[in-house]
Amino acid sequence: MTETLQPDLGLRSGNLRVCLADGADDIEAAQRLRYHVFYEERHAQPSPEMAAVKRDLDGFDAICDHLLVIDEAHSSGAPTVVGTYRLLRRSVALAHGRFYTADEFNISPLMTVEGELLELGRSCVAAEYRNRSTMQLLWRGIAIYLEHYDIQLMFGCASLDGTDIDALKTQLAYLYHYHLAPEALRPVAVPERYVSMDLVAKGDLHATRALAELPPLVKGYLRLGGFVGDGAVVDKQFNTTDVCMIVKSDLITGRYRDRYEGGSGRGRGKAGDEGA
Repeated sequence: MTETLQPDLGLRSGNLRVCLADGADDIEAAQRLRYHVFYEERHAQPSPEMAAVKRDLDGFDAICDHLLVIDEAHSSGAPTVVGTYRLLRRSVALAHGRFYTADEFNISPLMTVEGELLELGRSCVAAEYRNRSTMQLLWRGIAIYLEHYDIQLMFGCASLDGTDIDALKTQLAYLYHYHLAPEALRPVAVPERYVSMDLVAKGDLHATRALAELPPLVKGYLRLGGFVGDGAVVDKQFNTTDVCMIVKSDLITGRYRDRYEGGSGRGRGKAGDEGA
């Protein structure tokens, strides 16, 4: 059995430190950041419980690992969580029932992959920290996690802003025509929520323009050789349209091993919100 990864990942850059949440206080700090970004900034619809405590929360938080970026010299005067990612391994999900992504996509093709899988979710960074260096720290932390637990494949819901499918048709069609996952690994949106992504013929797409319209996080996954599943899902609570992203882990650990350690030693990361 793999030894549990310790919270201190040994990753620092200036005032910023990357670690795993170490107890309830750290998780609540991540939930407060998520609430601010998702509900106050991006106008998602909180439940009465969430609105009362100003935290984004659900039943998965208790079983997931939470990767954090902490500013040790925040203007508030106290160390503050300024970035987070929620991580759920297959071995943990199976012990507790299911993956979050399964609410929107049939992920059974991914379950045929041997070895450990990782679901990524609830990614957010405070507005003033949305830059390349912060995201590289997050992805270096993810790479340590991937290598420690020998994770073969990552997946999760990635969001396009808004729920107007007509306004998003170019982005969805670009993903469908240029980045559809191989059939053997292709999740499909659940039938009752399935929205076709094949909304513009490939010959009618301006691929460069469509790529530029995609959210930075999705573009980061694609730069790593990521794929998308078939079908999108409208999430009215979060005011988003979701696609299922899949990325092979060796593309990430190798990228950061080469960049930060000269091609040897432990790998450290992946691409993200502002690129890598």
